[in-house]
Amino acid sequence: MATENQLSDLYLRIIQASDLDEIQAFEKSQLAQSSMDPMEQELFAWTSRWRAESLNHYLPMGWSFLARDRQKKSQWSDEGELVGYFIAQPLLFFDGQTQSLWVEHLSYLNQKAKSELCELAYRLSREKHFQRVYLPDHQDLRDSVQAWKPEPWDPTAIFLKTTKAK
Repeated sequence: MATENQLSDLYLRIIQASDLDEIQAFEKSQLAQSSMDPMEQELFAWTSRWRAESLNHYLPMGWSFLARDRQKKSQWSDEGELVGYFIAQPLLFFDGQTQSLWVEHLSYLNQKAKSELCELAYRLSREKHFQRVYLPDHQDLRDSVQAWKPEPWDPTAIFLKTTKAK
């Protein structure tokens, strides 16, 4: 499922197994810009949500999406530069809900990618009649989903109701 907004320079599509190396390069590039020393970066990568074992679990399910900027060239893809992605899976009969989307990890380079990926997760969940979307909780993300009235779920996650059910 590829989606294109006629007003957007972003191209959104389901992540394929062939995108795994690019996603890891994307994350390692972000990590290299942090203040961590190289040894700390390597240790962090081993336990990250984007490590190969995690991606190999999530990607075949078909609920993980990436965003590409079509205006920027990429060595990895003709579709443009990777500017964000999320890995997710459906949860059945979780937290009193019949179906929910669990977004395990969301990563992005800019606000536009973050906003469009959040909107995609919300819209997809509504279309598939899921009751909730669970997202990692941090203020930057809360600002992007404020219109959908995020609620705390636990110290590390928030949820968005995608139906009128109470």
